[in-house]
Amino acid sequence: MLLVWFYGVMVVGAVSRSAYQIATDFDRAPLAYSLSAVAGVVYGFITYTLVHGGETARRAALVCCAAELAGVLIVGTWTVAEPSAFPDATVWSDYGMGYVFIPVLLPLSAIYWLRKSRTVTP
Repeated sequence: MLLVWFYGVMVVGAVSRSAYQIATDFDRAPLAYSLSAVAGVVYGFITYTLVHGGETARRAALVCCAAELAGVLIVGTWTVAEPSAFPDATVWSDYGMGYVFIPVLLPLSAIYWLRKSRTVTP
């Protein structure tokens, strides 16, 4: 339940932030704002699959969490290595430092929980 709550908060944060930035100042940092929007969609899908439940949803959530973690690591490294490419921060900038590193900790926690909670079939 806590995992669903955290993902729900991240959906609201990422979607509202990116919607405002895209609507008001998209030409300033289109890559950063688009990546924040993608993060919001990913968080939304993961939240949906966690709430939906079932083995298929669990597997879909696991794949999305792995993709989310890869995105956080790639974008985080990119923002550290080439900060000029990002005139404004994304949700995943600096490994989620602007969000208290929740973007990097959340997929790790979710992957652990999803792997641990998988149903064992006889």
